[in-house]
Amino acid sequence: MPGAPSARFPLGYLLFLCAVATLAGFLFGFDSAVINGTVTALSAAFGTSAAGTGLAVSSVLFGSVAGSLLAGQHADRFGRKPVMLATAVLFAVSAWGSGAAHSAGAFILYRLVGGLGVGAACVVAPAYIAEISPAALRGRLTTIQQLAIVSGLQCAFLSNFCIARAAGSAGQGWLLGVPAWRWMFWVQLVPSAGYLLASLFLPESPRYLVARGREDEARGVMRRLWGDSVDPAATLAEIRATVDQQARPHFRDVFVPGTRRLLPIVWVAVALGFFQQASGINAVVYFGEYLWRAAGFTESHALLINVTLGAVLIMATLVSMTLVDRVGRRPLLLAGGGVMTAMLGVLAAVFLLSARGADGALAMTSAQATATLVAEHAYIFCFGASWGPVIWVLFGEMFPNRIRGSAIAVAAGTLWVTNCAVTTTFPILLKLIGLGGVFCLYAAAALASLWTVQRFVKETKGRALEEMVAHSFPGQ
Repeated sequence: MPGAPSARFPLGYLLFLCAVATLAGFLFGFDSAVINGTVTALSAAFGTSAAGTGLAVSSVLFGSVAGSLLAGQHADRFGRKPVMLATAVLFAVSAWGSGAAHSAGAFILYRLVGGLGVGAACVVAPAYIAEISPAALRGRLTTIQQLAIVSGLQCAFLSNFCIARAAGSAGQGWLLGVPAWRWMFWVQLVPSAGYLLASLFLPESPRYLVARGREDEARGVMRRLWGDSVDPAATLAEIRATVDQQARPHFRDVFVPGTRRLLPIVWVAVALGFFQQASGINAVVYFGEYLWRAAGFTESHALLINVTLGAVLIMATLVSMTLVDRVGRRPLLLAGGGVMTAMLGVLAAVFLLSARGADGALAMTSAQATATLVAEHAYIFCFGASWGPVIWVLFGEMFPNRIRGSAIAVAAGTLWVTNCAVTTTFPILLKLIGLGGVFCLYAAAALASLWTVQRFVKETKGRALEEMVAHSFPGQ
């Protein structure tokens, strides 16, 4: 079995494939975060209201919902590699168009295109990495996806900060007299091109090849992936037993046969996707500069805080990579979620107790500002070490082979719908109930996530993907 802990694998080749596949995660992170430093400039350039600004920011998320729902079925039908190539094209088109847009409508359209790429990337990359990885290494290799995402976030934060600083602000002219915020989007063209070229060298997933009846090709890929550590005939038989080569993948696979009820394991994944976003992580990612300015910080300081938060996310993901295959998925979710809940409570209390200045911004004391920064960084660290990467690890491995693509699509679709709701409502809620009220809602969601994990999530550490039938559906 490729999951034997003592087995030896061509680790260099596996790392190369995972690095290429996770360029999708890098672009996912960059595309998600690049909007962060442009919100104020976009609002001024297009003359949008609070609701209009929220729509412009969240438009990428509407595309992400569609991309995640479509990608799973298409990845099961046409293969993981073709879908990854398509996402690279979508990212490039979105990067150019978003920077070139001269109206809110055009901007929203190109962000929707980028969202299709983001949604597809978050489905296909974890599935691909899970299917090419040995069970003993799968958690660490899948976590590379989250490392790539947070690296993309950090690169977007850093490039936004550098461009805004060079231009004077995001709304001022920079190279060739073009406003700085447009260059912030165009930077993404470079990694998009790199991802497109590198994806050409990826082999197809052996589990997909078996599902399509291409067993000779699958046998060759397995030898390249897992060397002599597996018995190809036995592994092929195990994979063959968990996939139906005759039935085309379909969304009905995620329902209890003969009913319209989702399978229990899919409901668990839906809950995980919901709670990952309902705790408010992307209110910070997308509206960081906007949020910190509402809390009384200057634009320069707000963008610099984003850079430090990105660095914390990277460090946290490295911690997660060392722990996920040792400690397990479930303990990380419980420990990280507990601290996240506490830190969100601290932030809510500080925002509720802070006075307001004449301009409506919070007027925090030095102690309150320090508490805010410490709590926010602790929250980000725990998210990056637990709920950020572990959810994607679980999505890639908690489902049986026969429903993996469709089930990940449903779970990721839920995640993006929740992300849409959180992001679209943030500017509106900020005006209605203030930062304190908003963070009370996020803290309540984080608390509910702890009960969900404790009650419903099973450990998947060290299990081969072919074991997930019995693991997910005991007694069947």
